[in-house]
Amino acid sequence: MGRLFGTDGVRGLANESLSPELALRVSGAAAQVLGRGRTRALALVGRDPRASGEMLEAAVTAGLTAAGMNVLSVGVLPTPAVAYLTGLYDACLGVMISASHNPMPDNGIKIFAAGGHKLDDAAEDRIEALVAADEPFRPTGAGIGRVLNASGARDHGVIIPDRYSVEGTHERYVEHLVEATGQDLSGLTVVVDCANGAAAEVGPAAYREAGATVIAINAEPDGLNINEGCGSTHLDQVRTAVVEHGADLGLAHDGDADRCLAVAADGSVVDGDAILAVLAIAMKEAGQLAEDTLVATVMSNLGLHIAMRDAGITLRTTAVGDRYVLEDLRAGGYTLGGEQSGHVVLPKFGTTGDGVLTGLKLMARMAQTGRSLADLAGVLTTVPQILLNVPVSDKAAVAKAREVREAVLEAERELGDSGRVLLRPSGTEQLVRVMVEATDQVKAERLAEDLAKLVASI
Repeated sequence: MGRLFGTDGVRGLANESLSPELALRVSGAAAQVLGRGRTRALALVGRDPRASGEMLEAAVTAGLTAAGMNVLSVGVLPTPAVAYLTGLYDACLGVMISASHNPMPDNGIKIFAAGGHKLDDAAEDRIEALVAADEPFRPTGAGIGRVLNASGARDHGVIIPDRYSVEGTHERYVEHLVEATGQDLSGLTVVVDCANGAAAEVGPAAYREAGATVIAINAEPDGLNINEGCGSTHLDQVRTAVVEHGADLGLAHDGDADRCLAVAADGSVVDGDAILAVLAIAMKEAGQLAEDTLVATVMSNLGLHIAMRDAGITLRTTAVGDRYVLEDLRAGGYTLGGEQSGHVVLPKFGTTGDGVLTGLKLMARMAQTGRSLADLAGVLTTVPQILLNVPVSDKAAVAKAREVREAVLEAERELGDSGRVLLRPSGTEQLVRVMVEATDQVKAERLAEDLAKLVASI
């Protein structure tokens, strides 16, 4: 069996590579690793609205209860909401069933440890070892876990304060987001593309509660239309709607709403790098940016490095994946990090990327300064970046090939200080991602295409 966990949980084609049987085994193993040795400890389970989530939620719940854990389902909620509630309810673990921005046929299992924190590599390795051994811990009789509702939690020895009852999870999460915003958003009009996903209800609700006028699109999930031509990976609809409605901005989330990309009033795209730049400068001005440091990944555009240097902000880079950003944030005590793709992490308010909170914070900066999003985002000038996804038969072997390493070194010598090269295997697919940045776009395109041809030939 190959490695189960990719850059963000276990993911695959639902009912094929990600089967109910695998979901049961993974959740049972997670219960053993993260259960703290406690009998009938609490686990939270949430999901996005894709159809296969219903099936996989049943399997995950069976795996957890079979391992002796009590399970509280919080229904359809964004990934960051499940992480937040895992900490709020003092659960031993949380499970989010979602394939994020992937198409509807895919699904995934994201696991949070106590406090709502993503798993480190060591915890994932222990879970994988138990799954491979296929020797699950299975108590019997009174040791079996229970599936709880709000009143049933108390009946079975799980104390959940009334104000945190399962019926109020959506409202409590919205309240948390609005409290974190710190700014009345009255006077701003926003188009929100909910991707027919997990934020279809709580996203517009949070923006309205904070005072904004909200035009919601793709907010009618039916289990089959999640991410279908919409959301953060398909920005045409939100760009058109912003211009048509004369809105101040647009926000686009992905299927599980841990991402946010933005659109200015003129329809221009404001990506994750630009959002990070805007928020970093705002937090530095307010004395809230710890060590005047922003954490991003190696995929962030060279323009972000330049903008942060000019603003007197140190930019630290990590491997791709918001969990690596999170690890660096926690290790250094930093207060802002994220990815070009729109994962933005504010550790004061959450343990993972939160797309709705990102949107609220971005609008708060607009309301505070009275400046347009395009004006704020103008602090960053993007350097041409060419990113090619090259299908391969063995991504690990390609990445280690001598001729590939030599070609990368030669390209870096040619670019000098005017650009950079990055090759990395995909975390979830048999792809090698070839990225070249250069102030000269023609040169960037040539070098990227040459490297891609070489990678494809290995």
